[in-house]
Parts: sequence; structure tokens; C-alpha cells
Amino acid sequence: MKANVYSLDGKVVGDVELPKVFEFPYRPDVIKRAVLAIQTESYQPYGSDPMAGKRTSAHYHGSRHYRWTMMNREMSRMPRIHGKVGYLGWTARFAPHAVKGRRAHPPKVEKVIVERINKKEKRFALKSALAAVANKELVTKRGHKFDGELPIVFDDAFENVAKSKEVYSAFKNVGLGKELERTKVKKVRAGRGKMRGRVYKKKKGPLVVVSKKCPLVSAAKNIPGVDVVDVKHLSVAMLAPGTHAGRLTIFTKSAMEKLRSLGE
Repeated sequence: MKANVYSLDGKVVGDVELPKVFEFPYRPDVIKRAVLAIQTESYQPYGSDPMAGKRTSAHYHGSRHYRWTMMNREMSRMPRIHGKVGYLGWTARFAPHAVKGRRAHPPKVEKVIVERINKKEKRFALKSALAAVANKELVTKRGHKFDGELPIVFDDAFENVAKSKEVYSAFKNVGLGKELERTKVKKVRAGRGKMRGRVYKKKKGPLVVVSKKCPLVSAAKNIPGVDVVDVKHLSVAMLAPGTHAGRLTIFTKSAMEKLRSLGE
């Protein structure tokens, strides 16, 4: 199975044999598990002070056969402040339903929020997500708009492009004009997220996979929705945003060659 190699002008300058990884079976369940595991690594632990609401001298005298029992005192039997404490005498504390009492079930910092995934399973998910980017049906289902065949491969001169307008022009030359218009759309989020620093919703556009650190990384980041990643740092979360595989992905010829070892 071969793919055309395009120049910056959108002309076919050759072809490249696709690595075996693009023939890998599509497993959405494994991809979803891997993406969720990656997302949990960025979660920040949160919780209340373990001693919150417990710093009080209030204690319980409710036992029926206790010497200083609270039986027949015409007040509920719950932890209360005892002794000569003025207006705080017999004030209820500590219990969850008491004023200044502890919380019944507060969030705990020690809760395990990171999901673990086996190395082989994570690698399987990466191969499956890579195979999905060459599936025209899955890429279209995600909402991407393009003309031509997948995957899209540029020659290595694309990595040396240093200006955003040149990157934009190269994308249009290979039939991604409608996709670039789609990713320009920015909508106001519905719901409480507007109050929490995430007012706008932006669409995910093409992912560019390069073989090394290059000027293209800086040049492409000004184009809405476009991400550039070194092939060594390629992850399932980039290939399948929101656990949905089939992101429109563009490769350079050198990056495609480095993917051959992944299929072995």
C-alpha cells in the first residue's frame, strides 16, 4: 500500500510505502481506555484538611448506662462542648449536621485518581489509532473536511517552513481549504464552563507529525486547530482527541520512515 508524497505546491513528487502499522485492526475500546488513562495523569489531587471540623473539645455523653449520661436532659444526644465555657456550654459540635461540624464524606487527597494501563496495551492502542488516521470513513465521521486520499504525506522540505502563511498555503494546495475554514469557528461554551476560564470551544484540526524538532513547530501553532508533534512523542490522546479516533493527520516523509519500527 503506497501514498503520494506532495511538495509545498501540492504537486505529487513521488510516493512512499506505508508502514505495516497502518494495517493494524481498529479497536475503539482499547483506544478509549488508553486516552482516559493519559488524561488522568494530568488531574490534580484535591481534598479537605483531614482535621477540618474536628478541632474541638466537644465529646459525646449519650451512653445510656454512663455515669454522666445525657438521658432525660431534654436535648439530643450528640457531641457537645462541656465545662465552664459561658455561652458555648452544651453547644453541639463535631457531628456533620452540627454548626462548624465536620463534613460527612469529604473528598480525600489520598484517593487514587490515576488509571494504570499495561505498556503492551498502550502500544496496541497507539498502533490502532495510527491505523485509524488512514481510514477515510473514520476521519470523515469526526467532521474533518478534505479532498483526496489518506494519509497525506509531504516531502521533508515542509519541516523547514518558518512562516504561518506558507504552512496555510501548503495546506490549501493539498485540498485542506475547507478544513481550515472549519477550524476557524470559535463558539461560546454552554453552561458553567464560561465562569471557569473556558469560555470558548475550538475545533480540533489537522495533526502534523514531523521527524525532528524543526521551524514548522512554531510556524503552525498560529493556525487554529493545528498541532505539530515529533514522531517520538506521538501519543494516543493526540491521534484520538476525546477518545474518538480518526483525526486528520499529516506526515512528512522522514516521519513516515520512522514509523516503520512501530509496525514490527
